Amino acid sequence: MKKILKIIGIIVLLIVAIALIGFIYISATDIPKYQTLTIDYKVKSDSASVERGKKLVTMLCANCHKDPQTGKLTGTLMRDAPAEFGEIYSQNITQDKTYGIGNWSDSEIFYLLRTGVKKDGQYAPPYMAKLPNMADEDINAIIAFLRSDDPMIQADATPDTPTKPSFLTKLLCRVVWKPFPLPTEKINLPDSTQTIALGKYLAQNLECFSCHSADFKTNNFLKPELSEGYFAGGNSPLDTEGRVKKTPNLTPDKETGIGNWTKEQFIKAVRFGMVDGQKALTYPMIPYPQLTDTETAAIYEYLKTIPPIKNKVERSIYED
Repeated sequence: MKKILKIIGIIVLLIVAIALIGFIYISATDIPKYQTLTIDYKVKSDSASVERGKKLVTMLCANCHKDPQTGKLTGTLMRDAPAEFGEIYSQNITQDKTYGIGNWSDSEIFYLLRTGVKKDGQYAPPYMAKLPNMADEDINAIIAFLRSDDPMIQADATPDTPTKPSFLTKLLCRVVWKPFPLPTEKINLPDSTQTIALGKYLAQNLECFSCHSADFKTNNFLKPELSEGYFAGGNSPLDTEGRVKKTPNLTPDKETGIGNWTKEQFIKAVRFGMVDGQKALTYPMIPYPQLTDTETAAIYEYLKTIPPIKNKVERSIYED
């Protein structure tokens, strides 16, 4: 019996030692790097693509990358990132060749947006939006805008503030969060007459599901429908004061979701931040006036088709 206990003790000590070594190693190292693939991609730019790109960048990128001090996408502290992920700063993505992406090729920007891998091979964790399912036309539009003469992305030599990822972030980047594969086939925009398909495309590619599902850690960006608590809310981003802002349930459950909302209420909430004359949104959720009524209505119609989940989330509306 003593011999068995001794063997068990040795095994336990070995497990503890291995875990300790792993903890020290992960804590001392940075986010993993990967070998990048050489691809041939050239953006196609015209006034329509630049305009479309500005709309997408304003909704997808500016919320995190726009610094109120510079008025440009020079990067700033991501105040809404949960503290468990560390101290997160978005980076300078203006056209500055030293501190921004001015010396990035179209292919390198495309590769980052699709896979999450930067030009130096470092992986960008999920607090940076990645677009594995976005239509080729929209990816092109984003890059076309980033190459345009819009003041928001003109060169600005504001140095990046290094992010301080937590141990949890470093661990998840090794065991769960991995680069996405490049699409092997063309991804087309949904037909604007196909309301449900358009709504699904927008709800997923504008990252609505990312905040409105159960937890950032369990989101599935390749197959969003497999995210835990898909659109049932309860995720915990922060506001500018560091207060938890639980995301609401957007499934069609009549008691805890939007099952009793009208299309008009939904449109006013999403586009203008108001519902029935009351303030409906506070940071980090902001109104999206860039969306048309048709696009917002399509999101509503899509949300009405997903399985309802009963998940009561107390509204986190604070007086500023």
